[in-house]
Amino acid sequence: MSAPALSGPQYLREGLKLVLSPGLRLFVLLPLAVNVLLFAALIGFAVNGFSSWVDHLMPTLPDWLGFLNYLLWPLFVVLVLLMVFFSFTMLANIIAAPFNGFLAEKVEVVVRGQDDFPAFSWAELMAMVPRTLGRELRKLSYFVPRALGLFILSFIPGLNLIAAPLWLLFGVWMMAIQYIDYPADNHKLGWNEMLAWLREKRWQSLGFGGITYLALLIPVVNLLAMPAAVAGATLFWVRERGDKELVK
Repeated sequence: MSAPALSGPQYLREGLKLVLSPGLRLFVLLPLAVNVLLFAALIGFAVNGFSSWVDHLMPTLPDWLGFLNYLLWPLFVVLVLLMVFFSFTMLANIIAAPFNGFLAEKVEVVVRGQDDFPAFSWAELMAMVPRTLGRELRKLSYFVPRALGLFILSFIPGLNLIAAPLWLLFGVWMMAIQYIDYPADNHKLGWNEMLAWLREKRWQSLGFGGITYLALLIPVVNLLAMPAAVAGATLFWVRERGDKELVK
């Protein structure tokens, strides 16, 4: 039997195949457009301020420890990349939430081979907006205090050395929450119940969140990573919930 964490890459890979299939391409176009626009904005934003952000976070060392700057600089470059990239990813998901929720529905229809959801219409899509945005705000209320704590930690000399790995671990966990919540919300699973279920599947969740985070960091690949993650998370939901009636 394979390790639970190794199921994550499998779900994302299968999710990519699903979103590229003819029946789902239409539902990928709008989330994909949002993804392209937001990541273009991210590149422009980062180019303008990246160096100054690294300089502000870097600790001031006495002259006799100046050689450590060459060792610490890459760490703080990674820290800034994680902070900026993760913040923009969260913003992109808030904007694309209604489309991602609808895509999760359609992926589940394909996977299960049965359609228990309302037929597509713009009215149906618009009706999802209040619910999905409300859920995104709930994610934001979970994210902000923890991110703020990590942000403050990033400015504390000495302790900021562990900020980058903690940002990475937090980002991986948030990626699992972000995408698996779409199918969970479609089935009206409460926020606390969803978190409890993810903790029961901790290694599977971290495996999925980790590979998703990595895919989002790769230029060009990240353009399809968001819809692929939605599809992969839906597969995760259906299979890890013990559904046996899947189309192979």
